Amino acid sequence: METPPVVLTIAGFDPSSGAGVTADIKTIAAHGCYGVACITALTVQSSSGVRRVEPVEADLVSETLEELAGDLELGAVHIGMLGTGKLVRVVADFLAAHKLPAVVLDPVLRSSSGTDLLDPPGVRLLTERLLPLATAITPNLDEAARLTGLEVTNLEQMRAAAARLHALGAAAVIVTGGHLDPTIELLSFRRETGIEQETFKAARLRSSSTHGTGCAFSTAVACHLAGGRSLSEAVLLAKAYVSSAIAKAYPVGHGTGPVHHLYRTQRIPRATATVIAEH
Repeated sequence: METPPVVLTIAGFDPSSGAGVTADIKTIAAHGCYGVACITALTVQSSSGVRRVEPVEADLVSETLEELAGDLELGAVHIGMLGTGKLVRVVADFLAAHKLPAVVLDPVLRSSSGTDLLDPPGVRLLTERLLPLATAITPNLDEAARLTGLEVTNLEQMRAAAARLHALGAAAVIVTGGHLDPTIELLSFRRETGIEQETFKAARLRSSSTHGTGCAFSTAVACHLAGGRSLSEAVLLAKAYVSSAIAKAYPVGHGTGPVHHLYRTQRIPRATATVIAEH
């Protein structure tokens, strides 16, 4: 049997499985890839928000990455929450040393509940070192604004932010506008003839199950790149996946629930009969 593409996610642990490595692994499985993970931080959180963040030691992250790279042929890497400048440096050193085929950077800076998920030195190092190493970077509107210092609330401002990120070293930028109506993803990438841009629009879904949409989108893009698809195809298919995952989500918890990462799998029916064991 042929081994599926291996996708590595480097991200934090969300115990509610709406975001972070457990959500990424579900997304990777949903795309027919084999997922492996390196945890950068433990968090105390639920659907109601992030309460505490505890970063993993940098040497443990470094050893984990080297162990995985030495054992597996990695088809793509997804990078989510990193937490500290020390961990940004470790991940940048790893990527620079291994020259992996596809790297999707989701610049997780702050949780939707307002908790900072990357310290100021980390933001600076992410901009200086990780941006140039990524195949694509996937900031949402707030992240694009913080990374560029620009206001980003509409398509034209998304285009300006993408141009600024290119100037900072990003090869391809996908600005995600899931909070806009209609939703808009802007793909901006370099060609020999200059910068080209494509927009992807869809009706905004009204749902309380949107936790982890950024993680699901960026991880799905990584999976499609690992499978040999173009960046444009990857964005289109990842956007469709997230839309369906929101539409088919079910309520979990008392706050903002997760998307249904595994909606493509058949649901196992509940037991309807009692089985009596005889001895």
